[in-house]
Amino acid sequence: MPISISRARGAPTLYALKPRFQRLLDPVIRILMRAGVSANQVTVAAFVLSLATGGAILIWPHESWPLLVVPAVLFVRMALNAIDGPLARRQAPGNSLGVLLNELDVVLSDTAIYLPLALVPGIPASLMVLAVVLAMTAEFAGVVALQVGGERRLDGPMGKADRALAIGTITLLLGLGVEAGLWVNIALGIITLLLAVTILNRCRNSFGR
Repeated sequence: MPISISRARGAPTLYALKPRFQRLLDPVIRILMRAGVSANQVTVAAFVLSLATGGAILIWPHESWPLLVVPAVLFVRMALNAIDGPLARRQAPGNSLGVLLNELDVVLSDTAIYLPLALVPGIPASLMVLAVVLAMTAEFAGVVALQVGGERRLDGPMGKADRALAIGTITLLLGLGVEAGLWVNIALGIITLLLAVTILNRCRNSFGR
């Protein structure tokens, strides 16, 4: 069954840039098609990359290099996520397994990368865990909209790409040696607040309100 994807309306979100990003990646998509790489393989690769990054943070929470890796991995993951959709539409339209893998990848990859950050000195564990829980809830709210006859909601202001940019910026600054302090708490506090707004927007817009 085809899945109806909403345009993120209301609060601005980086998701609006995805079509342009996908057009830039079209040559890569063509290469992967010729190489026989499937969309599901791309999705799984994104998860494995996220899992490896989270594992590095778990093993070396006091080192700066895993934090520097996080922004690059998040960008690559965004690229892979932008590739698997068009690749799936060209190879196997309506592939239910692909839809399932894509939704699982969003939640599991976010958790794999972000949750270990709670062990990094200077990052408040409680706020980091709360952000992960709210991110999972936001994605769940977006999918549940389908069960009430609506669209798969992607409303902001703190969607997948937005939180990748926000948390990637925090890890980059910490990895470059910026001293952790109140600014990290404030940044994560804002992220959690915007995630709560995102959940509200996705639930409200599921019913066209």
